[in-house]
Amino acid sequence: MSEFNRRQFLGLMAAAAWADLPWSEARASVTGLKLGPPASFSWNGLIEEAKQLAHQPYHPALQPDTDVLEKIDWAAHGQIRFKPEYALFADGPGQYPVEFFHPGRFFQYSVQMYRLDRPLDEKQQHASMREILYDMDQFEMPPGSPAKRMGPQTHYAGFRIQESRTAGPSHPDWRYNDWAAFLGASYFRAIGDEYQYGLSARGIAVNVVEQGKPEEFPAFTRFYFEPGRENSNTVIVYALLDGPSLAGAYRFAMTRETGVVMEIEANLFLRKDIDRFGIAPATSMYWFSDKDKPFQMDWRPEVHDSDGLSLWTGANEHVWRPLIDPKGINVSYFSDNNPRGFGLMQRERRFGEYLDAVHYERRPGLWVEPLENWGEGTVQLVELHTEEELYDNIVAMWVPREKAVAGSSHRLRYRLHWAAEEPFKTSLARCVATRIGRGGEPANRPQGVHKFVVEFRGGELDRLPQGAVPEAVLTASRGKISNVATEPVPDGVPGHWRTLFDLGDLEGAANPAEIRLFLRHWGKTLSETWLYQFHSA
Repeated sequence: MSEFNRRQFLGLMAAAAWADLPWSEARASVTGLKLGPPASFSWNGLIEEAKQLAHQPYHPALQPDTDVLEKIDWAAHGQIRFKPEYALFADGPGQYPVEFFHPGRFFQYSVQMYRLDRPLDEKQQHASMREILYDMDQFEMPPGSPAKRMGPQTHYAGFRIQESRTAGPSHPDWRYNDWAAFLGASYFRAIGDEYQYGLSARGIAVNVVEQGKPEEFPAFTRFYFEPGRENSNTVIVYALLDGPSLAGAYRFAMTRETGVVMEIEANLFLRKDIDRFGIAPATSMYWFSDKDKPFQMDWRPEVHDSDGLSLWTGANEHVWRPLIDPKGINVSYFSDNNPRGFGLMQRERRFGEYLDAVHYERRPGLWVEPLENWGEGTVQLVELHTEEELYDNIVAMWVPREKAVAGSSHRLRYRLHWAAEEPFKTSLARCVATRIGRGGEPANRPQGVHKFVVEFRGGELDRLPQGAVPEAVLTASRGKISNVATEPVPDGVPGHWRTLFDLGDLEGAANPAEIRLFLRHWGKTLSETWLYQFHSA
C-alpha cells in the first residue's frame, strides 16, 4: 500500500525542476530530524506571500544534482525508503507520523518541509516554524544507489501520512502503512475504505488538452505541518503552490475515517490568463471493461481505476456517465449551476470482474463536494486514448464559466471523499452495468445495429409494487432506437432491472451518439440518469 504506482506520474513531470532555497544550518532535532532556525508562520501570511509571488515573474531554476537525479530511475527510487525512526511526530504529538519521499528522475521538484510548534486556531493564529532538513542518513538505500551522490543542498520530493501509532496491534502497523501521500507537482491521493490507493487528485489543472497551449503542472514547493491534537483523527497541512500562470496557498484538513475525507481551502492568484482553469481535478486510468474490450487484447476481463463519472447537479439530477477509451482525445461538457458534487468512481467491486492481483476492485472513488456556491460552469471530462494501464488517461474537473484572467484571485473551498461509494444517500436506483453487443435477434442481426443492455439496482426499484414494470425514458442525439424493453434481471436479486434497446442508422455522421436513459413509473423517477457517448466507428 505504501509504494507509489509508476503509472500515476510517469510522463506527467514534463516541467522545469524547482530551485532550492539557501541551506540552513541544523539547530535542533526531533526524533533525529535536523531542523533549521525558527521563523514565524501564519495562514494569512502564507496567502499574502502567494499573492505577492503572483505579482512577480515566474523564475524556475534547475534542481541541484540534476545529473544524479536522472540516474535514480524507477527501479532505483523503489529501493530507497525513509526510516520510520526519523518520521515527523513518530513520538507524537498526535496519532499520525509523517514520512518523506526521496527525489528521483520522476520527482525532481524541490519541496521544502516545515514543522510548526503548535496548531493554529482563532486564538493562536501564528506559530513558530522550523524547516525539516534533508539528511541522507534518514533513508535506507543499497550501497551502490546513485542517491548516495546527492549534495547537501538536496530537499525532499514529497511526504506521506502513516497510519495511527496509537491504534493498537489489531490495526495496521504505522511503520509500513500510509493513508495519504503527496508526490509529484501538485498530485496527491489517499486510500479508501478498502485500504487501496488508486486515482489521484491535483491542486489545480491548467490548460488540460487546450488546443495550441501546453498543459502546465504547477507544483507544491513548500508544506507546513501542524502538530496533531490529542484524540483527533485530523491532520492539518498548509502548502504553497507556484507555476508559470499562477501561485496559491492551500490548507488541507485531512481526516482518517473509514476512508479519508479532506477539507481544502485554496487561495489562487493568476499571473496569466488561463484558458481551461480546472478546479478540484481528479485524474484516473480507464483502459477497458467488458462493454468495450477488443477481442483477445488482454487476458483480464477489465482494467481500470475508475469506471464512471458520477454527477449530482444543482437541479438535483443524479447522473452516471460510464468512461470510454476513445481513439484520440475526447472532452465532454456537463453544464451546471452550483453543482452539488461530482466524482470519478469505481462501481464494479468484485474480484471476478478483474482477476488481477493488484485488486482493481478495491480502488477508491473520489467525490468532490463544493462547500460554497461555485456558480455557473461545466464539469469537464477528458478521456485520452491509451493502449496500456501505465498511464492516467482520465481527468474530471470543474471549469467556471467566468474567464480566469491575469490579476484575478480565487478562493475555493471543497471537500474530497476517498471511498468506495458516493458519500450521500439517494432513493434512486444506481446504474451498475453497461453492456454492448450486436443488435437484432439471433435469426436477424442487421449490419450497423448495436444492442445496449443497461442495468439498474436498488433504491426505488426495491419498492416497486408487485407486477409493476418500469418505463424506460430513452433518447439519442442521432440514430434510430428500436426493440426497447425493460425486465428484471433473472438472477433472483430483488430490485435488479435492465433496459435493452437497439441503436442503428449511425453511418454517415462523424459525431458520436449521445444516449440518455432513466427509469420511471407513473411519472415518478426511479433511477439516476445513464448517459453514454457511443462511437460507432
